[in-house]
Amino acid sequence: MRLMLLIGALVAVVVIAVATSGVTQVVSNSTNPAAQGGFRLTSCNAAIGPWDAGGGDKGQHDASRLNDEQRNIVARIISIGQERKLPPLAWQVAIQAGMTESGLRPLNYGDRDSLGIFQMRPSMGWGSPEQVTDPTYAINKFYDVLLAVPDWESKRPGDSAQAVERSAFPDRYHNWESMAAFLLGELGQITDPAGCGSGAGQFLLASNAAGIAIQFTKEQLGEPYLWGGNGPDAWDCSGILVKAFAAAGVKIPRVANDQYEQGGAHLPVRDAQAGDLIFWATDPADPRSVHHVAMYLGNDEYIHAPETGDVVKISKINWNYHELMPLAVRPGV
Repeated sequence: MRLMLLIGALVAVVVIAVATSGVTQVVSNSTNPAAQGGFRLTSCNAAIGPWDAGGGDKGQHDASRLNDEQRNIVARIISIGQERKLPPLAWQVAIQAGMTESGLRPLNYGDRDSLGIFQMRPSMGWGSPEQVTDPTYAINKFYDVLLAVPDWESKRPGDSAQAVERSAFPDRYHNWESMAAFLLGELGQITDPAGCGSGAGQFLLASNAAGIAIQFTKEQLGEPYLWGGNGPDAWDCSGILVKAFAAAGVKIPRVANDQYEQGGAHLPVRDAQAGDLIFWATDPADPRSVHHVAMYLGNDEYIHAPETGDVVKISKINWNYHELMPLAVRPGV
């Protein structure tokens, strides 16, 4: 699935210089630009947040160590991205690349003839030395190359940065993932850079609908199981998922074996992402024998309404259990 992130444009962007620190902060006249400023949330990418397990704290800590010069470069990256009507994911990629290559500084030195924020090499056609050391030119050039990377919107931000930079150390761009996402919120006023909604967790989500469905299902934790239960105070395994995805505007069949066969796109169960449906059957070779369904949450956990006498709860998955169906289902795809 091609993850299309937050496309559209922020409106009425105002660049304000904070006089007490000299740091430029990019703000909008909207309190929630992603929702009110024209961005269309078609899917989400939890690789860039939000976090429920410490990623946000690390991002805030790393960002607190930036000086005014570095923060001004971040603000310039965001401002130019906004002017070009690029989604926040593009800003994220540029921030991670700049931090990795130069520490977000317009350096006039580097390896061989590498120069500037992104250590662009004039000898490789990136521009003249004067151009690549000019932040405005370098940021626009970086965006030009990024937009030519196939499927960059569906990649992890650090992987997209590597596709532009072509470094001998490709994994190092991931080190600044949480910091860059934090800065999108702090300087870019993007409250949900991933487009996944609050409480979606640190694991890669299956779709934008998945974040809403997960939140709905977690709100039912502790509610009793009832065969045929459709809520609001009691549920069976398939009924709770019907209502969860309905909250996200996605319709799936009512019963578990129909959900397996007609509920969405199939993928190998071990490739399941948060929000995908996983199933158990008396005979995994026969979809008609599916008797239980749950929603995968990531980290080997799933949420479900188990059986009579039990309640909606989170359990650990046994990937080797003989009744586990070989395929997961991604609703809304």
